[in-house]
Amino acid sequence: MGNAADRSNGYGGRPSQLLDRLPWLVRWAVLASACLLVITAGAYVLAQIATRLAPLSIALAATLFLAGLLDPVASRLRRYRFPPALAALATVLLLLALLGGAVLLVWRLTADQFSDLAQQLDQGLERTRDFVTGTLPISEQQLDRLTRQAVTGVQKSAPDPVSGAATLAEAAGALLLVLVLLFFLLKDGRPMWRWVLGRVAEPSRPRVAAAGRAGWHTLGAYTRGTMMIAAIDAIGIGIALVLLRVPLALPLAVITFLGGFVPIIGATVAGSIAVLVALAAKGPTTALLVLAAVIAVQQTEGNLLEPLIMKRQVRLHPVVVLLVVTAGTLLGGIVGAFVAVPIAAVLYNVVDRVAADRRAANDAGTSRRPGRADDDDRVAPTGEEHEAGPTRPGDAGRNPPEN
Repeated sequence: MGNAADRSNGYGGRPSQLLDRLPWLVRWAVLASACLLVITAGAYVLAQIATRLAPLSIALAATLFLAGLLDPVASRLRRYRFPPALAALATVLLLLALLGGAVLLVWRLTADQFSDLAQQLDQGLERTRDFVTGTLPISEQQLDRLTRQAVTGVQKSAPDPVSGAATLAEAAGALLLVLVLLFFLLKDGRPMWRWVLGRVAEPSRPRVAAAGRAGWHTLGAYTRGTMMIAAIDAIGIGIALVLLRVPLALPLAVITFLGGFVPIIGATVAGSIAVLVALAAKGPTTALLVLAAVIAVQQTEGNLLEPLIMKRQVRLHPVVVLLVVTAGTLLGGIVGAFVAVPIAAVLYNVVDRVAADRRAANDAGTSRRPGRADDDDRVAPTGEEHEAGPTRPGDAGRNPPEN
């Protein structure tokens, strides 16, 4: 009797019945929290696996970025009747030639500056020392003590020769792995994608093909847009460094270009390095001018050029980009910050594409006249669908996404 009374009062029964009696807001909060916990746990596990396999993760990320950047070149060579293997090999050799030529050019143009750099740094440090002790409430003894502590900390954090050699060997192995993976991805990327589509259920194959194409287009467009923005930053800051006669202007421009691939954080760090070099070599006045140039270039790029270049490629709000970069940095360090935004952009566009296909399919199903069945209702009959992927399930396995 007591148990029956408890159940009648709502304190017993099955869990589903108890859940139904809760307010809708509580049910929604429980479901959202459970989904968030599952997604967070999955992301954490993937991040831990990627961290433990850091050389392989970095190699895979670099390969995908380079493949998205160079696939139009390989595709153009295949249109000129090049065999897939020869087109992929020519593309990889072109990449090596460009990288080797850039390194050689930077070395030839800056090798003569290293001899004068030590003297300029000594003079710049003396000017900086006089500026700090003359404007700030710091004595020369306190500044010397802080300098010794900083030098000692840098020496302690520097890697020993054995670990440095091991790191260099890992970097060389990762570079070789990137080149090999890049060759095979450019050569056999389409057959690989057709093999993946062949393992997907036939009713879902067109949707998967369209989602894969959207993700690949996003990755390629993001890589090319980021390279353009990084080049603009490097050229603008490099011109300012040359006009202000800051030593090693070309290497600093190259650092700025590489830092541009890490959104928000990379450009700030690269600009800080340029300001510090100018401070040490030319003094506070030149450093302030370099800082003004860096801020002007980055503001012009961020507020004018980047929205024009990346608006249709990434379609992520700056707040989302900042949060994603921060999360990637906390989970994976510099590598995490490097890959966080493209991963988020690809996932966003894939999910958006799948949702658009479902809405189009539902609209087609509701607009169909009663009493008639049409097999084509499984795929949205829109022009965008014809551009993004095959409209018949049998065509999906034969046509890979255009990379």
